[in-house]
Amino acid sequence: MSFNSLKLAGRELLPIVQGGMGVGISAHKLVGAVAKENAVGTIASVDLRQHHPDLLAQTHRCLDADLIDKVNLTALDREVRAAKEIANGCGLIAVNVMKAVRDHVALVKQACESGADAIVMGAGLPIDLPEMIADFPKVALIPILSDARGIAIILKKWLKKGRNADAIVIEHPGHAGGHLGAARISEVHDPRFDFAKVLADCYALFEELGLGRDAPKLIVAGGIDSHEKVSHWLNNGADAVQLGTPFAVCEEGDAHINFKHTLIHAKADDLAEFVSVAGLPARAVATPWLKQYLRRESHLQALAKADPRRCTQRMDCLSHCGLRDGLSKVGQFCIDLKLASAMHGDVDKGLFFRGNGGLPFGEAIRPVRELIDYLMNGRMQAV
Repeated sequence: MSFNSLKLAGRELLPIVQGGMGVGISAHKLVGAVAKENAVGTIASVDLRQHHPDLLAQTHRCLDADLIDKVNLTALDREVRAAKEIANGCGLIAVNVMKAVRDHVALVKQACESGADAIVMGAGLPIDLPEMIADFPKVALIPILSDARGIAIILKKWLKKGRNADAIVIEHPGHAGGHLGAARISEVHDPRFDFAKVLADCYALFEELGLGRDAPKLIVAGGIDSHEKVSHWLNNGADAVQLGTPFAVCEEGDAHINFKHTLIHAKADDLAEFVSVAGLPARAVATPWLKQYLRRESHLQALAKADPRRCTQRMDCLSHCGLRDGLSKVGQFCIDLKLASAMHGDVDKGLFFRGNGGLPFGEAIRPVRELIDYLMNGRMQAV
């Protein structure tokens, strides 16, 4: 079966997007492999020093957030260049930068300087993203949003600035992993997030704004785990589909093998929804640490206290952090430490974000090439 190509950043691509996953889950090996197949690979920009022993050594027991920021910019530069080398001119290399990260402006500029083809931004409304890339007009802009209201806000504000979105990731909070685009956990399955509704609302919005051929491409994300779902949405309004977890467990995935096994063996009942330290709902595997944390969550929230010393990594990675800032209604743990532990394979201490969809290859770990072939053509290689 053939699908229309995804026309983005002046290229014709497969309509497959690999979502950004941090800390360090989608780095240069995975992203380069995806782009090499002429799809869209996405580097997660947060704390990439975790993949570089020399940079970790420079910041060992470091209490200087500025030095950690500088080192992470160096790591991002290395990762973008390494991914582009693997891709060898194919596909598209995007960089995901969370709006909620304190150093997001510097990360966006570094990604552009390093040669990223696109900037993807979620975890907050990226209203000022056009200003951040003013010196890089050819870099595609891709906001991540979950409902038509947020999309309308971004497009109208950007268009007043003379810039349009090149594409929009429509992420369903009821199915995606990691941070979710809903205000509270009780809303993640709200019907307003249904892809059919959001796609229809988007096309109505594009007509209202008179965008015509300049309308952003629409990429649906969350729960896309089979060729049948890819086919359905590409034939019902979406220009592309985005997947995270199925790519995270591929052979080329940058995380430790224990990370992949944890995601692979997790069933629907093994997933937990909770409020992150960033104040956003999140979905992850209920590992020993997460189960223990959730049992103590109310007690820890009652002890919330604004104290910079609670930033155990001294990174001040988030603009607003429940643990550091004493926000008693949100998470009370160091998210960078927990995500980094997961990436390094520490099952007892790590936080393992995962979408609630299935995995195309079950418990098998297969190469990126085979995953993309299955998603596009329905071919399942024999194990």
